[in-house]
Amino acid sequence: MWKVERIRPIRILQPCFVALFALTAACGGGSSGFSGTSPPPPPPPPPGGSGWQPGVFLDWSTFRNLCQDPRSGTDPATGQPFPDIQGATLDENNFLRSYSNDTYLWYDEIVDQDPGLFDDPLVYFEELRTTVLTPSGTPKDKFHFTVPSDEWFQLSQSGVSAGYGATWALLSPAPPREIAVAYTDPNTPATNLPVPLARGARILSVDGVDVINGTDVDTINGGLFPAGPGETHELEVLDLGSQTSRIVQLTSAEVTSAPVQNVGFVDTPTGRVGYMLFNDHILTAENALVNAVNQLNTFGIDDLVLDIRYNGGGFLFIASQLAYMIGGPAQTAGLPFETLQFNDQHPITDPVTGQPLQPTPFYNVTTDGASLPVLDLPIRRVFVLTGPGTCSASESIMNSLRGVDVEVIQIGSTTCGKPYGFYPTDNCGTTYFTIQFRGVNAKNFGDFTDGFSPENTDPTGIVGTVVPGCSIGDDFSSQLGDPTEARFAAAMQYRDTGTCPAATGAGSPGMSKLGLPAASSDGIVVKNPLLTNRILRRP
Repeated sequence: MWKVERIRPIRILQPCFVALFALTAACGGGSSGFSGTSPPPPPPPPPGGSGWQPGVFLDWSTFRNLCQDPRSGTDPATGQPFPDIQGATLDENNFLRSYSNDTYLWYDEIVDQDPGLFDDPLVYFEELRTTVLTPSGTPKDKFHFTVPSDEWFQLSQSGVSAGYGATWALLSPAPPREIAVAYTDPNTPATNLPVPLARGARILSVDGVDVINGTDVDTINGGLFPAGPGETHELEVLDLGSQTSRIVQLTSAEVTSAPVQNVGFVDTPTGRVGYMLFNDHILTAENALVNAVNQLNTFGIDDLVLDIRYNGGGFLFIASQLAYMIGGPAQTAGLPFETLQFNDQHPITDPVTGQPLQPTPFYNVTTDGASLPVLDLPIRRVFVLTGPGTCSASESIMNSLRGVDVEVIQIGSTTCGKPYGFYPTDNCGTTYFTIQFRGVNAKNFGDFTDGFSPENTDPTGIVGTVVPGCSIGDDFSSQLGDPTEARFAAAMQYRDTGTCPAATGAGSPGMSKLGLPAASSDGIVVKNPLLTNRILRRP
C-alpha cells in the first residue's frame, strides 16, 4: 500500500550556523539538528599571510557568517536578526573554500587556490568549480552562480522579480539580431498596455538604439533587463502579423510569475487532448498545478501535452508532485521519484543537513497534507514539449516518469542536461549555488548531462539521451496552447500516426544578455538564472 507522506511546511533559509537551504529553517526554532549559535572567529592567520595550506581545510562552520560587511536588522526570511558578525573577505573566501571541498559534487576536480589572493568572494567562488567537459565537449558544470539573498528570497517564495512580465527569446543574438516575446505573465506591465505584448512580437529598438544592427548593447540590455522596479524604457515593437511597428513605454515593477498558464483541451477524432503550460517550479506552482489537474479532469482528457519548453527548474518537490499526478498511485507505489547521490565523502549522509540519505518519494500530498489529484488517463503517458531551456527539475519529471515506465514522448529540442542540484546557501548576503548532488530515477539512471533528445534529432549536433518523439523548433508564429503551434501540432501528429514532421529542433543553451555566447535555432529564452536550476527542498 502506498504510504501517504506528510511534507513539512517550507521555511526559507535561515543564515545561521549551517546553510540549510533546502528551504527549512536551520535554527531559531528549526528542525535541522544544528546549533543556532554563531561560531567563534577562527584564529588569526600568520602575519603577512592568509594561513592557506594546500589540501588542508578547516570545517566550514569555522568561517560561517564572518563578513567583511555584516548585515544589520532583521532577516525577512526568518524574522530573526541577521547572524552576521564582523570578519573579513578572507573569512568569506575560506568559508567558500571549505564548504565547496566538503559538499561540491566534484570537489576533487577543484584547483585549490590561496583564498588570500582574491579580494572578492564572488570572483573566488567562480574558481571553485570543475573545468571538466562532457562527452559532447560542453562544460560539465554549467550551473554555478550566485544571487543576492534578498532577491533569492523574493523570487523563490513568490516568483516576484523586477521586470515587465515579458520573457524574451533571443532568436539571433548577434547582428542582424532578432529578439521576440516568448510569453508574458498576466497583470504585469507588459500585459497592462493598451495593446498588450504577446508571443511573437519582435523588438526593433530599445531606448532609441537599433536592436537589429546596433552596437550599444549596454542600452539594449539595460532596457530589456531593468535592474529594479520603477525604470521606464521605450521599446519599438513589431507585433505578430503587423506590417507597422509601434512604440511602447514600459515601467518595470515587482512582477509575480504565473507558473501555470493556458490550461485547456483540443478535441480530436481519437479523443480529447489536454494542454498545460508550466513555466516555473516555484512555491506558488503547487496550488496552480493542483488546480490545473482538477480542471483537466473536469475536461475529461484522454492524453496530456505538458509544455515545459521554458521551465528551467526550481523546487524538486514540485516536480515530484506533478510526476505523481501524471503517473498515478498504481504506477508509482513504493518506487522512488529520485535518489540523491552526493560526493564520495558522503555516501550515506546528506552533508548539508546531516540527515541519512533516503530516496525522494513520489509525493502524493500537498505541503498542507491534502491528497493530490491524479489525472484520469486511460494510458499512462505524457507528451512533453521541450527546448534548451527545459532544465533540472523539469528534466527530473521526464526521468522519474521513465523510471516507473510511464511513456514519455518528447517533442521539441534537446534539453539543457542537468541531473544535478544544490542547496541554496546564504552567507553574508549572497546566496551561493554550487552543485552538490546528482539524481537518479527508480532504474538508477541519471546520466543525462547532455540532456534528453527526441529520437530524430540531427546527429551532427549535441545529442543527449534519446527519447521517443520529434525534433521540432520553437514556433513564434503561433501562441502557446494553439494546436497549430509547431510543437503542439507535432505532438498531435505523433499521437495519431506515430510519425514526425521534418526535424527542425536543433538548438543549444545560451546566456542571458547580448554580448555573451548565445545561439539557438529555436531561441534562447532569457530568465532569471535561478530558474534554470533544481532547488532541493527537504521533506
